[in-house]
Amino acid sequence: MSLLQVKNLIVEFPNRRGTLRALDDISFDIAPGEILGVVGESGAGKSLTGASIIGLLEPPGRVAGGQIILEGQRIDNLPAEKMRHIRGKQIGAIFQDPLTSLNPLYSIGRQLVETIQTHLPVSAAQARQRAIQLLQDTGIPAAEQRIDHYPHQFSGGMRQRVVIALALAAEPKLIVADEPTTALDVSIQAQIIQLLKRVCREHGAAVMLITHDMGVIAETCDRVAVMYAGRIAEIGPVHHVINQPAHPYTKGLMACIPDMEQDREQLNQIDGAMPRLNAIPRGCAFNPRCPQVFERCRVERPELMAAGATRAACWLHAHQEVAA
Repeated sequence: MSLLQVKNLIVEFPNRRGTLRALDDISFDIAPGEILGVVGESGAGKSLTGASIIGLLEPPGRVAGGQIILEGQRIDNLPAEKMRHIRGKQIGAIFQDPLTSLNPLYSIGRQLVETIQTHLPVSAAQARQRAIQLLQDTGIPAAEQRIDHYPHQFSGGMRQRVVIALALAAEPKLIVADEPTTALDVSIQAQIIQLLKRVCREHGAAVMLITHDMGVIAETCDRVAVMYAGRIAEIGPVHHVINQPAHPYTKGLMACIPDMEQDREQLNQIDGAMPRLNAIPRGCAFNPRCPQVFERCRVERPELMAAGATRAACWLHAHQEVAA
């Protein structure tokens, strides 16, 4: 049973010259206890997908089609007040910059206690006890003392742990983590990743992990969705997508990762750049950069289809789809 279902999601940004389609017919689901990685270049639509799910699309952006269903309830069409309650209680959010998630004027403890009491029926004393426990769980030493400190008194890595504690405060079923380790050094990254994995294991929470770092994806996720130009190019179990990528774009991404065992002067790169939203080519959006392009790619847009152990939006696998 899926905890989260995203069905044919379309997100548009109206402007003076017309309407830009930023997410174009995206579908995926996440099961309880599963970590789904979402990866792609800047501008692929990763963060927009996360923002749509947590109901924090920047105006004038809007969900123009499709559905977002959490535990059987449709949430993309809820009024702002209802969505605010779901956002704390059922969906936790972790953002790239912890300073945007923390109020510099309030102590860490006050922010945690307020969040807990908003969503759980507990007294102030119980909420404080839970807040201390959350800080301990997220690896903050001397939590009883640190709880009364302010955000500026914590390092970047410690602030990110506080943000994770805040995201977990009301025991959400889904956590949307948008580049949660980008600003942190490698040793802290590893600790944050372990923490996310433990949360999944112990609480049965599902995590949508948005990142451009394939190392983080490989280390953390069960499945991965590769995005390109507002669509999903490939989705499948993480080891298959990394070791046997089916979409030429995914192959290009994997080839860009340096191999520690090979002595190479230059890294591979994918020629060209991702198209702007107002200039997405006909057919497959990747076709101008694709080394395996053929005529059908230029005129007809592929949907996700069976491609070995994964599903890829690529006409190279059309014969498999027919066979299936």
